Amino acid sequence: MGERRCTRWISGALAASLLLLAATASADEYDVERAGHPLRIVAYIAYPVGFAIDFLIMRPAHWVVSHEPWDEIFGHEED
Repeated sequence: MGERRCTRWISGALAASLLLLAATASADEYDVERAGHPLRIVAYIAYPVGFAIDFLIMRPAHWVVSHEPWDEIFGHEED
């Protein structure tokens, strides 16, 4: 029973310290000149598409070609 209390106390102390050290989040200030730029508007659309392609296609493809026997076929080398 004493060991359980000690573990709970340590967990509580760790959680409390993390809450006390957490910084408040704030958004960037709105800049009319940057936000209205035509390339920024394109980036608002293109970024999520690129993110999805990375996670749904590129990362699984890399995982496949990094394993036997595909690593030799595709010439994958460890960094």
